[in-house]
Amino acid sequence: MRILLIEDEAKLARFVARSLEAEGHVAVAVGRAEEAQLALAEAGFDLIILDLMLPGMDGVQFCRALRARHNLTPILMLTARRGVKDRVAGLDSGADDYLTKPFALEELLARVRALLRRPRHAQPIELRVADIVVDVQTRRVRRGDREVPLRAREYALLHYFMSNPDRVLTRPMIEEAVWGYDFDCATNVVDVYIGLLRKKLEAAGEPRVIQTLRGMGYVLRAEGCGAREE
Repeated sequence: MRILLIEDEAKLARFVARSLEAEGHVAVAVGRAEEAQLALAEAGFDLIILDLMLPGMDGVQFCRALRARHNLTPILMLTARRGVKDRVAGLDSGADDYLTKPFALEELLARVRALLRRPRHAQPIELRVADIVVDVQTRRVRRGDREVPLRAREYALLHYFMSNPDRVLTRPMIEEAVWGYDFDCATNVVDVYIGLLRKKLEAAGEPRVIQTLRGMGYVLRAEGCGAREE
């Protein structure tokens, strides 16, 4: 099994990774949530072991962003915090299990085995909204009869919209789901990327499907297309 280990304590990460590999797993260790996002974009994993206290984006933020993108990979959260509120926050963010530090290696491996035994939720192979089709496995996007080439961030943005058709998505919701952390409130990165995505989706003169709701956010219309905004 492929396991992604997100732990900023280098010595502990090496120890856990070696132990997982001794059990026959492939372990990929990174020290930051941002590095984990890149690893997940490049390959699939069967389990994620996630430290709660990370530099930059913490474990709860990472977990919420991952679940917002409908990634259902099992997550075992690690932390030195022992408070009930901390455990509740971790589990409520989307973690499947929680283990406090320091922990016995035998218990960690047992929890890994237990999570890997759980049946995986089936994820859709394709997402279809209006005349747009996203192949989740190959990341190929089509609109009607033509293929739409997208870069990684543009694909993540479209995937989020396609997973939430007819739902109003605010800028903070999009930032957390697609970028995984909060931007400065003055940034217009969401608007810029939506503009880039629209340009590619409408390259052959197709109607606009990603609509702007003034003062609210954006929505992908499953039925009916509005006029393009100037």
